[in-house]
Amino acid sequence: MAPARPRPRLLYVTDPTYPARGRRYGDEDVRLASRLRADFDLTLCHPRDAAAWLDGFDAVVVRNSGPVMTYPDAYDAFRERATETGKPVYNPLTGRGDMAGKGYLLELGTAGRPVIPTVDRAEDLHLLPPADRYVVKPRLGADSTGLRVVAADAVRELVVGSVLVQPYIDFAYEVSFYFVDHDIQYALYAPDPGRRWRLEPYEATPRDLEFARGFVDWNTLDHGIQRVDACRAPDGGLLLVELEDLNPYLSLDALDAASRESFASAMTASLHRFLRAAG
Repeated sequence: MAPARPRPRLLYVTDPTYPARGRRYGDEDVRLASRLRADFDLTLCHPRDAAAWLDGFDAVVVRNSGPVMTYPDAYDAFRERATETGKPVYNPLTGRGDMAGKGYLLELGTAGRPVIPTVDRAEDLHLLPPADRYVVKPRLGADSTGLRVVAADAVRELVVGSVLVQPYIDFAYEVSFYFVDHDIQYALYAPDPGRRWRLEPYEATPRDLEFARGFVDWNTLDHGIQRVDACRAPDGGLLLVELEDLNPYLSLDALDAASRESFASAMTASLHRFLRAAG
């Protein structure tokens, strides 16, 4: 009898202690990691230790590791080490969304894609729709850190450094679409705009899915998990808020048991495909 093939060894990067507002990183990752152990030998690792732990694993899975702005040196060391050694990272480090900063909002807007109008220079403020209030946020921000809502007469003086400016939109609700590779898994929305993480299942229309899939296709990641965040604008259309392709929180606790299992199965299959492609 031929010896059994060794199970793939995954380094699962997570920070269960990060104080995420309205989310329980630890609970989500403990449960998901437990499910993935049916197919993989898996070790949990804090993001500050990831660079030192790469050897001995077949691939790295980056999950709820928190905003990298809280550990920039460790994250840079991890990326450099993974690139030097050719260690496969899931999601791949070639993402064009939040993984590379929010500059993609400028690129997509210039290309005529349905995103919240965005500029990064004071001299371009006239290109934005007129508004009573504006949102100013760091280009490399995450989790609303550094985000400010300011009056129109105060916005110009704040356009300094690496920031983005958008009109404040009185949207009806936010909705998120969750993809594994290029396949939609589920959608969730926040009926109350003031409670971003009080999420409920959302029945996406074909037009909604066309909107979301357009950004996933633009990102050109063959493997991985992406969350497309959008808002329902006053005219009824969807506008992109964020394309999260580094470590999107999945809000699995908002799903029923069957949907959680369906997602875990899709992620497991994706990881097997990813490992075969990397091998």
